[in-house]
Formats: sequence, C-alpha cells, structure tokens
Amino acid sequence: MTKQTVLGRVTQLARADINALIDRAEDPQKMLDQLIRDYTANIAEAEQAVATTIGNLRLMEEDHREDVDAAREWGRKALAASRKADELRAAGAGVDADRFDDLAKVALGRQLRSEQEAEAAEPTIASQTVVVDKLKSGLVQMKDKLTRLKSERDELVARAASARAQNRMTDAVKSIDVLDPASELGRFEDKVRREEARAVGERELAASSLDAQFEELDGLGDSAEIEARLAALKSTA
Repeated sequence: MTKQTVLGRVTQLARADINALIDRAEDPQKMLDQLIRDYTANIAEAEQAVATTIGNLRLMEEDHREDVDAAREWGRKALAASRKADELRAAGAGVDADRFDDLAKVALGRQLRSEQEAEAAEPTIASQTVVVDKLKSGLVQMKDKLTRLKSERDELVARAASARAQNRMTDAVKSIDVLDPASELGRFEDKVRREEARAVGERELAASSLDAQFEELDGLGDSAEIEARLAALKSTA
C-alpha cells in the first residue's frame, strides 16, 4: 500500500457521513454493526500502514542526521589536515605538507557529498512529515468516529428495545379493549334480564292456565245446578 493510498483512504473514511449512511439504510442497526466491523478493520490496517510510513520517515531523518554529522566530521578532519599541512610547510617539509593538503581535499570532497545528500533528503523529509501529520490526524478522527458509531449503535438498540416494549404495551391495551370486562358484564346482565323476563312470562302463563281451569270448574257447577233444578221440576209435575 502506497503512502498516498493510505492517506487517501484514511481521509475518505474520516470524512464519511455516518448520518447519511444511517438514513439510507433499511436496517440501521445491522448497517451500524457492519460499519463498526469495517471501521475497526480499516483502522487496524491503516495503523499498520501509518506505522510503516512513520518508520520510513524516521529512517530518512536518521540518515539525514548522519549525513549532517558526517559533513561536520569531514569538515573537522579537512581543517585538521589543512592546519597540519600549513605547519609542515612552514617547517620546510613541503612533501609532507602536500600530502596533508591532499588529505584535506579528500575530506572536503566527502564533506561536500554528505552535505549534498543531506540537502537532497530535506524536501522529501518535509513532505513526508506533512503526510505523517495528516495520517495521524486522520486516524484520530477515525477512532473518534468509531466511538460515535458504537455510541449511536447502543442508542439505536436501546431505542429499538423501547419501541418494541411500547408496541407490546399498545397491543396489550388493544386486547384489553377488545375483551373489556365492563362490556362482558353488560352482556351477562342482559342475559340475566332475559332469563328473569322468561321466568316472569312462564309465571304469567302458568297463572293464566290455572284461572282457566277454575273458570272451567265454575262452568261445571252451573251445569249441575241447572240439571238439579230440572230434576226438581220433573218431580213436582
């Protein structure tokens, strides 16, 4: 994974609009669970890549310090060789003086190469320092977003549980309304009243039948009286 790819992915993930993703999801809880898994995996992958990028930067910085130190050391050696050449030349040892001047030139050449290498590395170190700072910032944002994701998931789960509990309560209330004890008592009272009315009707029917029987007996008594009187008339004739 290249450094630019790492930076691009970290930046993209850090800028992701979680709320928009949740709004578009058919099942927000499942979507959040998947996002948490993806974010966790991406953060772990990004951390490894960023650690590699930081490690490479530290190596470049170390090489740069070594080049700077080497340039300083070769400069010191060149100065020491040049001074020794001057002393020998002043003492009349021209051949030895020339040899130390040659050593000074060699040291100056190595000093120049070390300075050039250090100077060439500085722009790369500067640009990579900016990249590393952005990567670190992006990782912090990603971790903050992961924390928010987990919090929003927990809140969503709690809201869903509360909604289910409310729905169960609503269904229970509806079932109570359907089987209203008051209405059941009302129907039972109507049934009792109908039974009472039937009893009244049966009593009235029984009473009317008894009256008819007595009336029939009264009728039979009149007939007997008439027959008796008829017999009395016949006996006197």
